[in-house]
Amino acid sequence: MLIKFTKMHGAGNDFVVLDGVRQRISLTTQQLRLLADRHFGVGCDQILLVEKAHDTSADFRYRIFNADGGEVEQCGNGARCFVRFVHEQKLTSKPEIVVETHNGLIRPRLEEDGRVMVNMGAPVFSAERIPYTGGDIEVMQSLDVAGESVMISIVSMGNPHAVQIVDDVESAPVEKIGPLIENHPSFPKRVNAGFMQIMDRQHVRLRVFERGSGETLSCGTGACAAVVSGIRRGLLDSPVSVATHGGTLSIAWAGIGEPVLMSGPAISVFSGEINL
Repeated sequence: MLIKFTKMHGAGNDFVVLDGVRQRISLTTQQLRLLADRHFGVGCDQILLVEKAHDTSADFRYRIFNADGGEVEQCGNGARCFVRFVHEQKLTSKPEIVVETHNGLIRPRLEEDGRVMVNMGAPVFSAERIPYTGGDIEVMQSLDVAGESVMISIVSMGNPHAVQIVDDVESAPVEKIGPLIENHPSFPKRVNAGFMQIMDRQHVRLRVFERGSGETLSCGTGACAAVVSGIRRGLLDSPVSVATHGGTLSIAWAGIGEPVLMSGPAISVFSGEINL
């Protein structure tokens, strides 16, 4: 099976993007893992599949697969790459498109300066919808991790996040604690673990251990979740600049019930074909 693909990244969070509109694509978990493998395949954090929309109010359908082959609900950096991809492939000429995801509609927009802004929808704090089995969700929760209490904020941006504040993000035990939080029994569908250092009220530094992918250079939904958590705790003021290892994202949020707006880069690296 010969498949055309485009390699893209959003602030270092990299993707293999597949056009499922003009070619029929149905991949097994093994094939998805091969695509994501950095030694034997193309290599990426996630695989993005562009398809025709099922929802009549949407322009496209957006599916996301982690490097382990599992399908997930949402990816913010991927959403920005998605809108640039459909423009570069001439699948649309609309600056703003409506995209159907596993968790609802999003509206990414290609700006004149080349950056992409995405309306990510309102954050969710419902334990049932996240899902979280540790009780009602407060602004801050205590999570038992390897016998130690870790204070986290839990929020869904279409996918679940557990955000903690650290003194120094570079020395934070991301590789040690991240997998333990990701697979904590209180999160039956696992969770993304965020580590945020607050520099001032409008600047933070962030690392995210992503569910099914490990630590990535950037995480769009993780940046949104971190800013929402900081604003709810009274520590940040919108808009907030989020510095990751792969680049900087801008996140704005007006408060409960309002959508989170994310803007940042989306870059095409190369295109090719792979025989699966």
